[in-house]
Amino acid sequence: MTTIPLRSLACGLAASLLLASCATVSPESRVRAGLIDAGLSPPMAGCMAERMVDRLSVPQLRRLQSLASLRKSHMGDMTVDRFLYKVRALEDPEIFAVTSKAAIICAMDR
Repeated sequence: MTTIPLRSLACGLAASLLLASCATVSPESRVRAGLIDAGLSPPMAGCMAERMVDRLSVPQLRRLQSLASLRKSHMGDMTVDRFLYKVRALEDPEIFAVTSKAAIICAMDR
């Protein structure tokens, strides 16, 4: 039987735990990060993600993820109305309805 040094075992276990924790990022965290990448402020993105994640399907959330590339073409923070204009261009009434309702509620809560 081969013995594994305790230090190597501990390092391997720690690495495994870190990888496992990265693999379990919540959908809400992903949506929030995508909204921030699209140019919305972190507080607004967090508020909206909380309301959107349970109301949209995974394919719809992936379509929204495509908007993250918008910020690269527009420096600075994106306004909510400009973001909603881009969401409407996705031509999915449910995505637009859920996103705009979340934006209105979150804007009123500020």
